Amino acid sequence: MNLAVIETGGKQYLVSEGKKVKIEKIKGETGEKIKFDRVLLFFDGKKTAIGTPYLKELLVEGEIIKSGRLKKVIVFRYHSKTRYRKKKGHRQHFSEVLIKKISH
Repeated sequence: MNLAVIETGGKQYLVSEGKKVKIEKIKGETGEKIKFDRVLLFFDGKKTAIGTPYLKELLVEGEIIKSGRLKKVIVFRYHSKTRYRKKKGHRQHFSEVLIKKISH
């Protein structure tokens, strides 16, 4: 069981082979192969390798399954006693990636 922590889109994700991960939108079409070279940590069941800040010899390969937008999040600002109300909605773009291989 190989585990890795990757960094993409300013966030960190714990991934393993065969796992689906929703990440920040990345360039690429559905079915396209992608590589994550920013690997922070690797665990193979016995030994743990921690990067400073990244592990140069590791590469995580994946495939884009789909891209889309998440559900709408409402942002509401309100000040009492001053009639100040602002309502705004936001839908974040995402890419869903299937992790194929963690190579070292």
